[in-house]
Amino acid sequence: MPRRRNSTDTEQSALGRRGFLKAATLAGTGAIASAGTIARAVASPEATSSQGTKPDGAAAAAKSPRHSVQLTSRESEQGAPPHLEGPSHTTCGSDFMVDVMRNLGIDYVAAIPGNTFKGLHESIINYGMTTTPALEHISCMHEEISVAISHGYAKIAGKPMACMMHSTVGLQHGSMAIYNAWADRVPVFAIVGAQLDAAKRRSYVDWAHSVFDGPALVRDFTKFDDTPISLSHFAESANRAYKFSMTPPYGPVLLAVDQNLQEDPIGAGVSAGIVKRVQSSPARGDDAAVLEAARWLVAAQNPVIVADRAARTAQGLALMIELAETLQAAVVDMYGRMNFPWRHPLNQTRQQAEKIAAADVILGLELTDFWGVTNGRLAPGARRISITAGDLYLKANYQDFERFTPVDLAIAADAEATLPSLIEAIRKLVTPARRSVFKSRGAQLAKDHQDALGQSRADAAVGWDIQPITTARMCAEIYEQIRNEDWALCNGTVFQNYWPQQLWTATHHYQYIGDSGAYGLGYLPGATVGAALAHRKHGRLAVAIGGDGDLMFAPGALWTAAHHKIPLLYVVHNNRAYHQEVMFVQMMANKRNRGIDRAHIGNAITDPNVDFARFANGLGVYAEGPITDPKDLAPALKRAIAVVKRGEPALVDVVSQGR
Repeated sequence: MPRRRNSTDTEQSALGRRGFLKAATLAGTGAIASAGTIARAVASPEATSSQGTKPDGAAAAAKSPRHSVQLTSRESEQGAPPHLEGPSHTTCGSDFMVDVMRNLGIDYVAAIPGNTFKGLHESIINYGMTTTPALEHISCMHEEISVAISHGYAKIAGKPMACMMHSTVGLQHGSMAIYNAWADRVPVFAIVGAQLDAAKRRSYVDWAHSVFDGPALVRDFTKFDDTPISLSHFAESANRAYKFSMTPPYGPVLLAVDQNLQEDPIGAGVSAGIVKRVQSSPARGDDAAVLEAARWLVAAQNPVIVADRAARTAQGLALMIELAETLQAAVVDMYGRMNFPWRHPLNQTRQQAEKIAAADVILGLELTDFWGVTNGRLAPGARRISITAGDLYLKANYQDFERFTPVDLAIAADAEATLPSLIEAIRKLVTPARRSVFKSRGAQLAKDHQDALGQSRADAAVGWDIQPITTARMCAEIYEQIRNEDWALCNGTVFQNYWPQQLWTATHHYQYIGDSGAYGLGYLPGATVGAALAHRKHGRLAVAIGGDGDLMFAPGALWTAAHHKIPLLYVVHNNRAYHQEVMFVQMMANKRNRGIDRAHIGNAITDPNVDFARFANGLGVYAEGPITDPKDLAPALKRAIAVVKRGEPALVDVVSQGR
């Protein structure tokens, strides 16, 4: 049985039950005071610091003593690095490839070494890292970590970083992480080395690690792949891959790069030029369809906006707020991204079932599982509108696209790009009478939000002092330590019962990253390091709450964080089991009337218990734990955060309940 602490222990707690409820109530009152203030805060430019920044612009590139390609002054509206158009005078293929990647705006390449890309490896560290704009090598311990770092980085930076894998075995290791990125609709620029010339394979190992069509292994879950046979081919394919990766719906791409093409000198008379980067504009919804959607939404009595991966940028979040406030409509966030401020009065995520059942119009924005959200819950006559770029690109073998939903109006377009025209159409249709209805509806939704918030806080206080530590208290204690910082949560929260969304106040797009996409274990350690890498130059406090089983898949990511001094607070949600599978086996055993006393077998991570603090110490990471007494958690977090704020990773191992 869990041990209850005595009253003396409770009084000594850094964040007592009564104190927690009082502080949370005050915070909630302030958070819902002005929705307009939230919208303005989200839309404002992000503050940045000089830490970890990289020189960019044509002037910086021109300073490079070894940069020998013609520069142009033209830059994209997104502030991309300078185009390096013109003939290249680099002497080997892999140097040229580095210039191509830099021209695409790629800042980092994550990799564990492999002989089929040793030419690129050498060019990155001796050419890419010593000239501007710099292309930095991120050292990894596993290909799955390399890809996951790229995955997490892209979700924060808004653009791909590169990762490299060794031929057959490396790509097989990295394939799970590529699938996560595919299912999460995230751009990753992946390179796999290849020895295509059979006459140049030197040993049994070379043959065992060679494949005629390497990308075939992951072709079903990448947006584009190619095997360039010349440097000009590489330049064109790299640009095509990057462009396709960054066209919604985003996704990973892969180039198989021949070993000899990397290593051989550029021959006399060979013409290889840097290709100007071209980026496609996201598809915007058809005007007539958008107008029809606006009519339905304005006429609706109980419209509900359901968002999954709708807000790709800070501007997307601002547009989501503007749409909801224009309609005074309920918003349900599926947490695929930071789609809506958690304490906004129109946020009705905790009342999802009730709001969906009462809805007469549902607007799904980049909603992967429309069927699951609405099936069996809709009132008769309720209409469904879908706006998603997912309708523009689909593959059939890996069926991550969920059940088919016969919506009433399907707009095949990027939701974020379509929101401005939808908002404008709605504004033109709103009459004073409808505006009065909207105002009344918004007031009721604000009350509903506050009621749900109070219930969440009361629920969180249950078992406040018990052991193992509740996930509610773990999340509350973390927030108490970071609430006054510019924090960013780098993990999905399903395995913590969404307590951060229930208890914390988040208003910025970068404060929540979403989950892995395919729920592949091993994603989180690498992805959080990649996200923290992207946060580093802004001086943000990156925080991750990750399961013990997930960390056991890819613990080498901690070494990468220590090696590159990537500031990250990694809190281990250590329930000493694959807890979801414990519940599944219990359910199956009950169904068969066999009892649940043996459900731990094959699922528990005990006998011996993993000492994550000692393990992390051995990888060069400051660590504390295992923390078993709730009163010890706040001081341990405070010490770990001090380490993170001086520019290093830190880990706190919390022995906690299942969920």
